[in-house]
Amino acid sequence: MEIKILGYGCDKCDKVEKNTKKAIEELGIEATIEKVEDLKTILSYGVMSTPGFMVDGKIKSVGRVLSTEEIKKILK
Repeated sequence: MEIKILGYGCDKCDKVEKNTKKAIEELGIEATIEKVEDLKTILSYGVMSTPGFMVDGKIKSVGRVLSTEEIKKILK
């Protein structure tokens, strides 16, 4: 599973990354997490509001901080 967190280093983006790591650990799954901080790349995905959350190339959330529980539901 490939997860991308789209954002340019803001506190919200960091929180999503932290919650994602916790969700992966709690689910016991293997996944890679990539932070995408380049604005041009973020816009190329059609994301206009950060943080963005992608799983295997599909946008799952835009513009909000997902909780660990919300992320777990997305990843199941």
